[in-house]
Amino acid sequence: MFVRLVYESFRRQKRRKVLAGAAITLGVTVATAMIAVATDIGDKINRELRTIGANLIVTPQEDSLDVEIGGVNLKPPTDGAFLNEADLPKIKDIFWRNNITAFAPMLPVNVAIQNDGKQQDVTVLGTYFAKDIQLGKEDFVTGVRTTHPWWKVEGEWPSDNLRDVLVGERLAARLGVKVGGTIDLSGRDLHVSGILSTGGTEDDQIVAPMALAQEILGRPGVVRRIYVSALTKPEDAFGRRDPKSMSGAVYERWYCTPYPAAIALQLTEAIPHSHAEQIRQVAQNEGAMLTRIEGLIFLITLAALFASALAVSAAMATTIFERRAEVGLMKALGAGKLAVAAVFFAEAFLLALFGGLIGFAAGALLADQIGHSIFNSQISIQPVLLPVILAIAVIVTFAGSAAAIRRAIGLDPVFALRGEL
Repeated sequence: MFVRLVYESFRRQKRRKVLAGAAITLGVTVATAMIAVATDIGDKINRELRTIGANLIVTPQEDSLDVEIGGVNLKPPTDGAFLNEADLPKIKDIFWRNNITAFAPMLPVNVAIQNDGKQQDVTVLGTYFAKDIQLGKEDFVTGVRTTHPWWKVEGEWPSDNLRDVLVGERLAARLGVKVGGTIDLSGRDLHVSGILSTGGTEDDQIVAPMALAQEILGRPGVVRRIYVSALTKPEDAFGRRDPKSMSGAVYERWYCTPYPAAIALQLTEAIPHSHAEQIRQVAQNEGAMLTRIEGLIFLITLAALFASALAVSAAMATTIFERRAEVGLMKALGAGKLAVAAVFFAEAFLLALFGGLIGFAAGALLADQIGHSIFNSQISIQPVLLPVILAIAVIVTFAGSAAAIRRAIGLDPVFALRGEL
C-alpha cells in the first residue's frame, strides 16, 4: 500500500513533481559544477597567475643588498658573492620539480659608455631570454620571456647564443639609440635588436645574454640572483609555521606540501651557498585572490541550493494543499504521524535521487564548459563526488519539504476531509 501511494502521487501529480524535480536539478547542477571547479581550481589558477611573473628569488647566502640609483648598480663588480650557473639545472631536481615552470638568472655589471663625448655609467643586465637547457632527455626552455611576461620589446628579442642586446627605453632616448643600431660597450660593437619597456629600472639598463655579461665582468659561469616561477599552494596557518620547530611526520607533511616557503627551502638545499625566499607581495596577492575566488564559488553554490530549497518548499506546500483530503482519509483510517510523514519523505527522497543524478550529469558538462572557456583546459569530476552530490540533493529536498510535511501531519482529519485547513 505504501509503494502504491507513492506511485499514485507521481502518476497523478506529474506537473508538480516535474517542477520540484527541475528545481532540484538546477540547484544540483550549479552545485556540482562549482564543487568540481573549486576542487580543481587551485592548480589552474596558479598556472594563470604564473603569467604575472616569478614568485621566488634565489640569492647568494652571504650576499648583501644591491645598491641601485636610477637603474645603475653602484656596487663594484668584485663586490658580493655569486652563484654558479652550472648549478641552475638542480632547480629541476628538487622534490617539487614539476611545479617549477621557469627560472631566469640575473647578472648586473657596471660599464662605462661614451655619450656625446662624455663617459656615462650604465648597468648591463645579463640574463636568459628563452634559453634551451638540456635536463637529461628533456628540453626545458626558460628565461625572462616566461618569468617577466610584462617586459615589452619594440623590435626583436635577442638570441641567447648571439651578441644582440636590448636597450631600456629611457636609456635609448638619452643615447639616441634605435632598433637595428649599434652600441659601443667596452670596445664591443653590439647590435641593438630591440628597445625594452618594463616600467622599472630595466628601462635605464642594457639587457644582454648571460654569456656576454659574464665576459664583460670577466667571471664566466657566475650569476648574481635567480628568479623562479613555481606553482605553489597559498599559505595557511600550517604553511606559515617555522620548519625548525617541526619534527617527524609534521615536518614531512610541511616539506611535501608546495608552500612557497617549502619550495624555497628545497631550492636553498639544491643550490650550494644560496638563500631562497618568496617574493612576499606576489605570494600574498596570489593567496588572497584564490581565497576570494573560492569564497565566491561557495556563495554561488549556497545561493543555488537555497533557491532550490525554496522552490521545493513551494511545490511541496501546493502538493499537500491539493492532497489534504487524502491526508485526512489516511489519518481517519488510523495512519499515524510517522506513516503520513514517511509517504511524503519517500516522495521527496525519490525526487532528490532523480534530480541529483540528472543534476550531476548536467553539472559535469557545465564544469567542463567552464574549464574550456575560462582556463582553456578540462575540469574532470571524480566519481567519488557523486554520493556527495546525492547527499546534498537529499538534504536540500528534505529541508525544503520539512515545513510542508510538518503541516500535513498536523492536519485534523475532520477538517481535512471537509476540504478545510
